Formats: sequence, C-alpha cells, structure tokens
Amino acid sequence: MIDTHSHIYSEEFDNDRDEVIQRAKDAGVTKIILPNVDSESLPRMLSLEKAYPGYCYAAIGLHPTSVKDDYKNELDIIKRELSRRKYIAIGEIGIDLYWDKSFYNEQLIAFTQQLQWSLDYNLPVIIHVRDSFRETMNALEPFRGKGLRGVFHSFTGSIEQANEIIQFGGFYMGINGIVTFKNSELADTLKHVQPEHILTETDAPYLTPAPYRGKRNEPAHIAIICEKLSAVYELEKEKIIEITSCNSFNLFEKLKSKS
Repeated sequence: MIDTHSHIYSEEFDNDRDEVIQRAKDAGVTKIILPNVDSESLPRMLSLEKAYPGYCYAAIGLHPTSVKDDYKNELDIIKRELSRRKYIAIGEIGIDLYWDKSFYNEQLIAFTQQLQWSLDYNLPVIIHVRDSFRETMNALEPFRGKGLRGVFHSFTGSIEQANEIIQFGGFYMGINGIVTFKNSELADTLKHVQPEHILTETDAPYLTPAPYRGKRNEPAHIAIICEKLSAVYELEKEKIIEITSCNSFNLFEKLKSKS
C-alpha cells in the first residue's frame, strides 16, 4: 500500500513519529509521499525524508492557504529548491476558496506558475481543490495536451467532475478516509469510476477514516481505505492494493528509486 499524501512531518507527530512510521510498515505501507505546505514546513519535511530514505518522499510546493502578501518570496524558495535537487512532485498546490477568498488572484498566479514548473521540471502535481473545482479546471485549461499530469488530492466531487478530470488526461483522484464517512456520497460516485483512475492517501493527521473519526489520522489507516474500496468495487483487497500501487508508480516515477 502507498500513502500518496501524508503530513506526518507536522507537529502533531513530534512525540511518536518513529512509532507512527513503524505502524505504517507493520500495516503494509511501503511508501509515503510528503506534500509541502510552505517555507516553514520545508525543513521538517526534508528532515523526515532524510531520516527515512526510500520510504518517505518529499514534494515541493506552496499550499493555496499559505498564499499571502509574501507569496512571491515563497515561490522564489520553491524555484530554488527545484533547481537544487529532484523532488517527487510539485505540491501541494491549487486553489482554496473555502477559508479565504481575498487572495484568490494571488492563489491563481501561484498555481499557474507552479503548473508551468511541473512541465519545466517534468514532475507531476498534487492539486488541492476546495470550493474551487471550476476555477481549478479553468486554470488547467491552458495546459491541456501539454503533458501535465498529477492527482486531485482528496477528491470528493460528483460523477460529472470525475469524468471531467479523466477526460482532461494525465490525472488521478486521491481517495482518503472520506470514502468511509456515512454522510459522504463518495463511495457511490466511485462505483462509476474505474479503480485505474484512483490513488490511496490519508492526508494525515486529517480526515481519519471511520471508525476512528475524531482521532489523529496516520498512514497505517490506508489499510482501512483499501478495505472500503474493496467493498465499493467488489474486488479483493489485494487487487485494490495492486491497482492503486501500480497507479502510484505510474504517476510518481521517483517512487521506483531507492532514495
């Protein structure tokens, strides 16, 4: 199993991070991708990747909710990092209109710039979409047919939105604990989406799957998500793991390396 989106470098794990990773290994999680948030999260993320080479893989990007007045300085840092070393992806990037719409124009500029970098450096993107699906697709449109690829992190959209993502080409949908929520329609939506279009993720420490909602999430819970997907698709759990892992390796080429 692969956790394609986990923030276990965050402060929530300072007291037991090694134990969390050991539980992930014991559960059968073989790789963890660490999306960046901004310049403050960067040192913690890189430190964790260094401690677990070949197991934790760092991405680099500016999260939309971190786009503020100083966003140009933040982008400069990302550009320097991209020039300095090879990252597994550019992310977590995107548009978030749930918390604050006042920096929408700046979010759009930052998103577009980082999409261009993904082409320049031949890296996939990890896209954050919250209350912004149409705005996100509009921002992607100029890149159609140019080889852009990535994942729509924490997908919770409709069948129509899933089809639009698939038809754009090059993108997967990240499925996490939301698929286990009783008030979520995601499981019903996924019945109309072939598993070849999805990746597994936790978004730890957030979006903990049932029956552990309300508690801190962690990568070991990927097993619960795979069990739910097994029920949704009426496939053996091992088949779900095989398909989603193959999808992950297809998108994130650096996962194939040992460091």
